[in-house]
Amino acid sequence: MITINQGDRIYHPGYGIGIVKSIRKKSFSGENKATFFKLYFKRNGLTWLVRANDMPNNIRSVMSAGEAKKIIQHLTSWQGKLSEQWKVRATANQAAIDKGDPFGYAEVVKGLSVMQEQLPLSATDRKHLNHSIDFLCDELADALGKTHDRARQIIENARFSQPTVIHSPLQ
Repeated sequence: MITINQGDRIYHPGYGIGIVKSIRKKSFSGENKATFFKLYFKRNGLTWLVRANDMPNNIRSVMSAGEAKKIIQHLTSWQGKLSEQWKVRATANQAAIDKGDPFGYAEVVKGLSVMQEQLPLSATDRKHLNHSIDFLCDELADALGKTHDRARQIIENARFSQPTVIHSPLQ
C-alpha cells in the first residue's frame, strides 16, 4: 500500500495514470465518516471515488525517469522464456498484467515478441502483447516526458534488440 496525497500521480493497471483529485471524509447511508479518494484517469475519462480501506493493492506510484530506463534495459536484455503451453502462458501473462508491475509487462512484451518471430500468436497472446505495450507506453511516455509515439518507438527498438554480450580480450 502506498501513501497517497492530494495531487499525487498514481498508476492503476486497468486505467493507466491517474491523479488524486481530492481526499475527503464522507458519510453514506448512516455509516460513520470514512476517508475517500477521488481519482481521475485521463485515458478513460474516468473519475473514481474509492474508500481508503477499499483502495486496490495494485495501485502504485508512477515510475521515475530512472526507473523507466531500467525497464527499457530489462526489456532489451530479458532472456527468459514463456511456456509453450498456451493455457499456462496465458494465465501467467494475465497475472503479470493484472499485477501492474512494469517489469512484468516488459517480460510479456519480450517473450511474446520472440515467440511471434517463430510462429503466429494466438488471439489471447496478441491481446496480452498489445495490452502490455500500451501500458508500458503510457508509463514510459509519462516518466520520460516523451510523446506516446516516441515511447512506442523506444519499446519497439528494445523488444527486438538482442542483449549486448561483451567479451573480454582474453576470450
